[in-house]
Amino acid sequence: MELNGEKFLRSKFQTKGIRIGNQLSDLLSRYVESMDFFFIATADKDGNCDCNFRGGSPAVKVLDETTLIFPDYPGNGAFHSLGNILENPHIGMIFIDFTHQQRLRINGSAEVLDDADLLALFPGSIQVVKVTVEQVYRNCSALIPKFTKI
Repeated sequence: MELNGEKFLRSKFQTKGIRIGNQLSDLLSRYVESMDFFFIATADKDGNCDCNFRGGSPAVKVLDETTLIFPDYPGNGAFHSLGNILENPHIGMIFIDFTHQQRLRINGSAEVLDDADLLALFPGSIQVVKVTVEQVYRNCSALIPKFTKI
């Protein structure tokens, strides 16, 4: 039996992995919506990766337990991450709260939308990204530096 990469390493280091869900609870929804920023990871059709910072107020809006959206504001005009989404819908998101030293990861499928009702939720945005949640899990908080807002 051939093991995938994660299972191979868990076997090698005798770990069990973590509990992974596929929905956002009310608590996790509030956590995500409270964040001022987060990071996304995308890849184009050939697997070339991009990691990007996203922020705003609000940075994310949870629509239901398996759907969230975030805005795309005018920036440098490169569209690396959103261009990748048009080619390959897989997205990884990480939310880090440096004040409480916590982090949450969401993986899912993304699409770029020009829906007027959704754009209205983020004044100044030029489009929105809708993410269908496939995996959600808390991540180890070890080594997260503690910062305080000024």
